Amino acid sequence: MRTGPLALRLARRELRTGLKGFRIFLACLALGVAAIAAVGSVSSAMMSGLEGDARRILGGDVALRIVHRPAEPEALSYLRESGEVSTVVSMRAMARSEAGGDNSLVELKAVDDLYPLVGTLALDRDVTLEQALEPRGGVYGAVADASLAERLNIAVGDRLRLGEATLELRALISAEPDRLVNFASFGPRLMISDAAVAETGLVQVGSMVRHYYRIVLPTSTDRNAWLADLEQRFPDAGWRVSSLENATPGYDNFVNRVTLFLTLVGMTALLVGGVGVAMAVRSYLDGKTETVATLKCLGAPSRLVFRTYLLVVCMLAAVGTAIGLVVGALGPLAVAKLAAPLLPFDVPVAIYPVPLALAALFGMLTAVAFSLWSLGRACDVKAAQLFRSAISPLGGRPRLPYLIGLALAIGTLVALAIATATDPWLATWFILGSIGAIALFLAASWVIMTVARKAGRPRDPELRMALANLYRPGAPTPGVVLALGLGLTVLVTIALIQANLSRQVDERIPEVAPAYFFIDIQPHQEARFLEILRGINGVGEIQTTPMVRGRITKINGVPADEVTIDPDVSWVLRGDRGLTYSATPPENSEVVAGSWWSADYAGPPLVSFDVNIAKGMGIGIGDSITLNILGRPITVEVGNLRKIDWGSLGMNFTFVFAPGTLEAAPHSVIATVHVDDPALEAEVQRAVTDALPNVTAIRVKDALDGASRILTAVSVAVRATAAVTLVAGTLVLAGAIAAGHARRVRDAVILKVLGATRRRIVKTYLLEYGLLGLATAAIASLVGSLAAAAVVVEVMRGDFVLPPGVLALTALLAMGITVSFGFVGTWRALGQRPAPMLRNE
Repeated sequence: MRTGPLALRLARRELRTGLKGFRIFLACLALGVAAIAAVGSVSSAMMSGLEGDARRILGGDVALRIVHRPAEPEALSYLRESGEVSTVVSMRAMARSEAGGDNSLVELKAVDDLYPLVGTLALDRDVTLEQALEPRGGVYGAVADASLAERLNIAVGDRLRLGEATLELRALISAEPDRLVNFASFGPRLMISDAAVAETGLVQVGSMVRHYYRIVLPTSTDRNAWLADLEQRFPDAGWRVSSLENATPGYDNFVNRVTLFLTLVGMTALLVGGVGVAMAVRSYLDGKTETVATLKCLGAPSRLVFRTYLLVVCMLAAVGTAIGLVVGALGPLAVAKLAAPLLPFDVPVAIYPVPLALAALFGMLTAVAFSLWSLGRACDVKAAQLFRSAISPLGGRPRLPYLIGLALAIGTLVALAIATATDPWLATWFILGSIGAIALFLAASWVIMTVARKAGRPRDPELRMALANLYRPGAPTPGVVLALGLGLTVLVTIALIQANLSRQVDERIPEVAPAYFFIDIQPHQEARFLEILRGINGVGEIQTTPMVRGRITKINGVPADEVTIDPDVSWVLRGDRGLTYSATPPENSEVVAGSWWSADYAGPPLVSFDVNIAKGMGIGIGDSITLNILGRPITVEVGNLRKIDWGSLGMNFTFVFAPGTLEAAPHSVIATVHVDDPALEAEVQRAVTDALPNVTAIRVKDALDGASRILTAVSVAVRATAAVTLVAGTLVLAGAIAAGHARRVRDAVILKVLGATRRRIVKTYLLEYGLLGLATAAIASLVGSLAAAAVVVEVMRGDFVLPPGVLALTALLAMGITVSFGFVGTWRALGQRPAPMLRNE
């Protein structure tokens, strides 16, 4: 017997009765799909914007970067033979107003006449960049961000000091084509001509100078072939190569990580919504018991009934998914409107089919997976059992075919989540954690019901009835605890992580961190530097150490770009790292593997390495690392591993060499300075930079303020996304109350007939939902605290503190949600007149 066409016809007739009972179903599904679709669409839009503007952001077809020194003449000659080349010199420096008093750290950029090769630099004056930077009367010009003019209290036409040079501010920068968002930027932009650099005296041996070479290749040139030839010609050049395919690696990684995290939060919302789907389907089928029983009495096979109601679920799921896709597709438009001023590239507003298709697939699979249990159980029982369901609720589990279908749906969901994640391991841990959380909350609901059952018979009748309602047959306790608990857990976890990070930035780090980092101190200036600081009362501990820069090129003889390492430590291979040498172990670190070398060590090159980074790179004691230091490859053996307290912001280095390797290399000195009185910080900075103009002062408080602003902005976005999960849990609660409305009306009528007042009935139901909310909040707070502690301690390597305010707010929020919805449901039930109900009975 073909049941397909008949099942479709019956399903269409079922839908003619309207969406009663399925509004929560649609809302839960639409919310989860919208979250996943929006995150995926926004990520695709941002990556598309980056790719579309890659040439402008890069400044050409290819960009090369070398630290400390310019490219060798032979290499530069080859670059100019290959295409059009523009050179840029970048470094941090201190700028001062010529009138005196005001100074500021700046991100200095010295450009040549060809800059920019791609894109346009916009100024607030009707002058070209060449005119703005040219010398007039022996004084070079400069352009800068408006924030620098504010810091130095100067205007266009005024003069400022940079190192030993005097500059005239000719215009303010409105838009810089090759400047991407840089989370490590500590100061405003100051741009000068490359010819003016020599007059500043800033570029000295060991100075932290970055030399960029942007190349525009002829259209006929095969870029990949040219890059391969470049690597073959100059294998030890020591430059970092960027092309259109990897123009913004740091930003790409940031976007991918945020996308992954927000997608997982969206999947949590969909998971919570799935509980709402299951409850809605169960409630709907409970109301269709007579219809199903009648169909079976008329000879309808179980498969016809199953297909009919599965089609109903799929049709409604398609509607909810479509609503979610429409909302999610608007994500790029919202970002383009709201975040455009913050992004250095245009976010293309378009429909991105791949993330929308994935979101739709997640939505449909979730609807099917969470419906199969109820469908299989209700459609596979005998007609007589269905007729008796009013007095004897259906129980048991579905037959094996339905369980196999359920397993396949869940397995497909899991496989899809892992296959589409940018970090499959993190997605796997998320899935395992979700399974554990579901099991935990279901067990917790059983505990709540058991405790309520064994609580005895309190003398207060309202409390006695409230406790009985928690464990009665058909009680919504498991669904509410699971859905609302998951939403609260996500919110608690994120709130606790954010609170601990804020505590680190706002409280702990400032207590132990130095007031300043001073960089680019020349070795012959170290004595003068120390003399200046020791002459100021209130200056505390001063630490100095030599530093050179180097880049990892090989690991155990294998080129670094061919080695697979943990993405969490991949930043070590991107660009140059600070290197130092020491005869004694540095402070704020502990040797955890191997042993420190002797103070008079004079053997083969050894290095001390950070233990967590070494683990991520898959290396240990005795392994070798090759670094390019000032164009010279040096291979060192890992002598010991250290656990470093990076949170102290002290003098910490990933690489510390044994004596005898780096001493002869050109280097500079960096220093940390503690100041007892914060009011003296400006005096300390001014005294050093006035006497030693080439020295750059980085105020730690400014860096922490910037980190705090970024942390606040990110936490707002993450909390907003996490709130979607809580909203989904609230919808499930609303669905549970709506599903039990008929029972509550019946109970209210019986209680009224027995003489109960409205106040006592309301008190009973408010106690029930208040106890349910408080118990759910307690469990969610415990699980969320454990999850947050694991992230802060194990992943972020920080100290975890439990702020009681977050837990108290969680309890109030849970009780407020449950009591509010419970009150609304109770009030509606109390509004029913007893007479119609009694006549029906």
